Amino acid sequence: MKELTVPFLDSVNHVSPIAHVSFLLDNYEKNHIGLMPWPGNGYKPDVHFAIAYGLDGLFIKYYVSEKSIRAAYTQPNQPVHKDSCVEFFVSFGDDKSYYSFDFNCAGTCMLSFGADRTNRELLPEAAIRAIRHHTNFKLVNDIRKGSLGWELTLMIPLKAFCNHSFTSLNGKQCRVNFYKCGDDLPDPHFLVWNNIKSAEANFHLPEFFGKMIFEN
Repeated sequence: MKELTVPFLDSVNHVSPIAHVSFLLDNYEKNHIGLMPWPGNGYKPDVHFAIAYGLDGLFIKYYVSEKSIRAAYTQPNQPVHKDSCVEFFVSFGDDKSYYSFDFNCAGTCMLSFGADRTNRELLPEAAIRAIRHHTNFKLVNDIRKGSLGWELTLMIPLKAFCNHSFTSLNGKQCRVNFYKCGDDLPDPHFLVWNNIKSAEANFHLPEFFGKMIFEN
């Protein structure tokens, strides 16, 4: 099981300029979403993420290079996993239920809470609209990594975890996994950060989450 320690940024909060947060995250460790439990056609985009937290929120930046980009969905809680999509699943404490944050490359979010893939509650649009995002698209010179690149910066305030009443993430421990998918892309793929052992493609297996600690 992988472990990840999340650094604290004392200079930013959920209303800080997102360009500044994006710049700061560029200076932190890039974690690879590079495991393919279900190889399928063998296509593997290049995907990393950086993560940090502040007084009132969580900050994530994804770095993606792939052959094609799709962003068909524009409204909260639409099935963005069919687009060029990155995902972040997290459970706190001893909770069996977990949040699933799914974002397409344009920042459209589907946010749900539940104990597995079938028993999930879509969370209110108000929680989603509190999340700030910024996308940067670019060309990638290295054809081995795909010809298109995009970076997605996310500022997730504590109130987005709306089934909890957090005042701080300081010192908390949680269980997480990070993913990249694109069900309706020309080359469908399913990449994970912490490995999953399952015969069928299924991100919703919390027994395969890794450990994440928010540093004091």
